[in-house]
Amino acid sequence: MTQQHDEQVARVRPSGLKKGAVIAQSLDNQWVNAELTRDMIARGRSLSEVDDVRGKEVRAEYFRGLINTRQVVANRTYFYNNAAISRDYLYDDAARRAHQKLLADGSLVPFLLHEREPTDRPTNVDLDEAAFTAWQETLATLPATARVTCLRMSWNDEQNRLDAQNALFRPFAARVQALTAKDLPLLAQQVGVEEERLPAFARRIGQVVDHSNELSVEGRPVTRNVLYERFVSVPGRPVSEGRYDRDKPFAGEIKQLLDLIYNVNLADALSMYPLTPGGSLQRVALQEWRDLRGSSSPSGAGRVIEDPDELSELLRFLQRQAFSTVQGGLTPAELDVLELGDIATLRETGAWNAYITAFDHLLADPATFGDRVGLVFDRYIALNRKIVELAAARRGGHSASWSPVVEVVVNVGGSVVTAVTGDETWSLTGALGATALDTYGGSVRLVLRNRIAGRREQKFAREIATVRLETLAAWQRFQDLVERLPGYREVAPNPGANNSTTMRDDLEY
Repeated sequence: MTQQHDEQVARVRPSGLKKGAVIAQSLDNQWVNAELTRDMIARGRSLSEVDDVRGKEVRAEYFRGLINTRQVVANRTYFYNNAAISRDYLYDDAARRAHQKLLADGSLVPFLLHEREPTDRPTNVDLDEAAFTAWQETLATLPATARVTCLRMSWNDEQNRLDAQNALFRPFAARVQALTAKDLPLLAQQVGVEEERLPAFARRIGQVVDHSNELSVEGRPVTRNVLYERFVSVPGRPVSEGRYDRDKPFAGEIKQLLDLIYNVNLADALSMYPLTPGGSLQRVALQEWRDLRGSSSPSGAGRVIEDPDELSELLRFLQRQAFSTVQGGLTPAELDVLELGDIATLRETGAWNAYITAFDHLLADPATFGDRVGLVFDRYIALNRKIVELAAARRGGHSASWSPVVEVVVNVGGSVVTAVTGDETWSLTGALGATALDTYGGSVRLVLRNRIAGRREQKFAREIATVRLETLAAWQRFQDLVERLPGYREVAPNPGANNSTTMRDDLEY
């Protein structure tokens, strides 16, 4: 796509994106769920050596993002360095046309760091050359009237350079350097570190922070790749190979934290929501409630809940409602059977538009949760019926029994309270972990899923509020209110819930 085709690029800044646009963390070329990361480290396996498992996970998350949001933004390199995306225009003409359609209608948006065209070659980035050539050809063969929406922080080159420095690189370094200011016992619990290993974990986090500070003082860039090289990756191997070093203490846990910081930081810089996949460290681990001022939420969730009574009311509402559903058939147990063309078709249906509109209204005003969540649930069910129809048309489309539920997950400090309702049933469980003094913050997440679990289910999870309880008394009141709700059951806690030198154009983002 050359300058003479400039009219085929719709150049937008973050304010020009559609409401509800997301950054999908699963498309990050380093993304691996926590369980697979541990296995890779233990067995010395690289990303390419687990691609059969990881590829299905990434593909399902990619589709889930397109199903559940209006617009998915991805770093420009992921379009050709991530096989979950590039396979659609490398090998299949029908899938290439579907990919072109999603680009042309703004459903897929490349984020350009310093490039001006989506076909420009990024500097100092390892590329899949075959996929990059196919990407260029895919854009070159778009219909003459098509326009690809591309995102940059600014389309003025000098302003863009400054914006990238101030909104991407410096905040990433600041988030990494703030790790030792967190509640380290809570942080260790959330990344799955056993209590007896806490002192060693705290020391290792201190080393990450010290190294980051040293780089900053020396005027050298603090990037994820640089920190990977020191604390995560096998020495002498490219970071892009994804081979993580078992001899580096807490390599997997540090990788989880760096990946979360990297993607949250990018989403915040672009004023978007980070869509974090299942099995990955959630944003609540960053303990951002400590830094909140006023009632704005750092996660894009829209509001902050400070009243324990209001927090427990979310759970009471689900208990009173006990949604009834009409089973009406089956739904795919996995998204694997669908193709990109199916997703493009789904996004043109009335069922998809009705579901997205209902979710937009809920996210715009989470205080109306009780009034709006029932409609979201009904439209989620109708959307899944359409998915069933599309899957049935596919060869070998396999289905399993469906039991759709609404789930609200409240994370506060080291505790997790989960309320689930659907099919006229209700359950409430609490894993009340040790909450350190003054650690009374977290998040509220709404999950729409199949009770019959499966990682690649068509489901959706999103934060609807940030929690900040100011005192121990408020935290204890919330616990008391939850424990008095009908059907409450306590379970054991489950461990595991980023100068002129730095102005370079070739830093990683």
